[in-house]
Amino acid sequence: MSSPQRSHAIARDLSRMRHATRNRQLNLVLMIVLLSAAALNAAVPLAYAQTTGQIQTFTGEIDDSTRGQWYLLSDLKQGQVLAVRAQGKSGNLDPLVAIVDGAVDPATIAPAFNADVQKAIDAGQDPLAVIPQFANSYFLAWDDDSGGGLDAAAQLAIPADGDYHVLVTRSPLENTFGRFQATLGLDAPEVLTDSVRAKGDPFATEIAVKAAAQAVEEQHITLTSERPTEELDLTTLNEGDTLQVFVESTTPGRIPEVQLMAFGSKAVRGGDYSEDRNQASFEYSFPTGGENYTLQVSACCQDGTDWSADVRLLVGRNSPEVMTGQAEPAGLPMIRQPIPVKVGVKLQQITDVDQKAENYGAVYSLRLAWQDPQLAFRPDECQCEYKVFYNDDFAKYASQQDIDWPSFVLDNQQNNRWVQNKGVIVNPDGSARYFERFTTSLQAPDFHFRTFPFDEQQFYIRVDSIFPVENFTFEVDDEFNEIGTSLGEEEWYITDSQSTVTTGMFSTESETPRFEFRFWAKRHLTFYIFRILVPLGLIIAVSWITFFLQDFGKRVDVTSANLLLFFAYNFTIANDLPRLGYMTYLDALLVGTFIISVLTLAYNVYLKRQESKGRDSRARRIDRYMIWLYPLGFLLAFGIVTWIFFVKV
Repeated sequence: MSSPQRSHAIARDLSRMRHATRNRQLNLVLMIVLLSAAALNAAVPLAYAQTTGQIQTFTGEIDDSTRGQWYLLSDLKQGQVLAVRAQGKSGNLDPLVAIVDGAVDPATIAPAFNADVQKAIDAGQDPLAVIPQFANSYFLAWDDDSGGGLDAAAQLAIPADGDYHVLVTRSPLENTFGRFQATLGLDAPEVLTDSVRAKGDPFATEIAVKAAAQAVEEQHITLTSERPTEELDLTTLNEGDTLQVFVESTTPGRIPEVQLMAFGSKAVRGGDYSEDRNQASFEYSFPTGGENYTLQVSACCQDGTDWSADVRLLVGRNSPEVMTGQAEPAGLPMIRQPIPVKVGVKLQQITDVDQKAENYGAVYSLRLAWQDPQLAFRPDECQCEYKVFYNDDFAKYASQQDIDWPSFVLDNQQNNRWVQNKGVIVNPDGSARYFERFTTSLQAPDFHFRTFPFDEQQFYIRVDSIFPVENFTFEVDDEFNEIGTSLGEEEWYITDSQSTVTTGMFSTESETPRFEFRFWAKRHLTFYIFRILVPLGLIIAVSWITFFLQDFGKRVDVTSANLLLFFAYNFTIANDLPRLGYMTYLDALLVGTFIISVLTLAYNVYLKRQESKGRDSRARRIDRYMIWLYPLGFLLAFGIVTWIFFVKV
């Protein structure tokens, strides 16, 4: 083959190779496009399946008056998947969800379920086994804690066409409460695990289900000329509730009156009287609910200045039978009860006792314990078993949340209260403990020094609530009332202590509870015996010894010196005591000793004058009797003074 032919053949082969390579590249691109299209076609149904379905959200609240919330789902189709998730949003709510057939009456199934659970528990069955046992028989599907933390999540493949109900409630084993968010999904499984937004057409309707048993409370009130009106705070009434009130006087001739007050000042509704005006009643509906309403019960047309009237009161929620006066008490309380607060103090140290100012300095530890549903919280929200507030953080938190707490004042506090540490521990169920350790000076006006230095004094600390007894009551905390073992006070020792609770018009113009911790103390007598009484006795003994001297002039000198000592002792003791309007036991001893010493001085001067007049024999004859009458006189005077101060009332 010639050279040109060979070149032409090579060029032809290269062209064929390029063409084949181009074809292979085109085939590869085409294959990639086809595969991408196939993948896209496969992904589109999956994405569509994930985004199809309907989601609807609701919010509500569960407490002792609203035990649960029902939702109606109409015309569901067989094969649809219903998913429900309930999340607690406040308080310590532990939600439970259930799916029920639409043919079941919601007003009966929930009370029946709770009653069967409680009956089985009362019979001694295991609570953890009882709830699943009855829940599986009452509900098509249910759940307690599968939604993460305390949240509940349940799912049901609809078994047949028709209506269905969803219930959001709380576990019958725990008294939890708070707001919740319920998310319902049809063919939307992401509801069970993810936070999702509402989409699609609404398919669920919130329905109101009245409890099978309405609330009725009965109270008996005694009105007097000193307390002619009684105000009773009502519990919160829900939207659609109707309040029934009936009042009658059981005291002949007394006409009862009752009024519904809004926020304690505005009269909303008064009672309609019966023909004999012995009874009054009214109904009042709350289309939007009502908080902080009160009932004002009184009696009129009293004759005389001193009177009393016994009144019977019935208060009902959605209970028309109350209007007849024949209703029996049932259900939850209608009258708000005050929150009991346990109060306790520990005396840690006595820093000072100022007898002249009649006060004492002390280090105390104070503890308050109470439970308020408004303080409840969900432990899974803070990942904690309890919350701790230091210093004034709790007071700020309570103020921001509009929660009343048992704040207090010390009635007999005189100076600033120096707080060493302060804190509040709040548990998920709303129980709280306030602790404070402080130093301050406290008034002790009950000091009485009549038997000084053998006196027993009273010391106390008084804790007064700022809020009236309608809000809080005090109880003695027996576990936190005691005297410390190292008080650091050398002059006094404590003999007894007592804690009491009273009510009255104390630090505010309202009737408030008061806690008082009182203790009694006596003096260590070592100082007074060896520094005052023993020297006083020795001085008296020295005065008596001078009676054995024959030199009457020396006697005058010694008794004169004794008078100066008595003056010094009197001023020394007076510096430790306030300016008293009465005489103490030690004062009486000193005054008695002073009088006898003055008489002794006068007696010795008399003997000296007799001696100077030459009547020496007569003076010594008199002195033979006085040498023994002198100590007997002191003993007799000591006995009389002791009897007057310790025996005679």
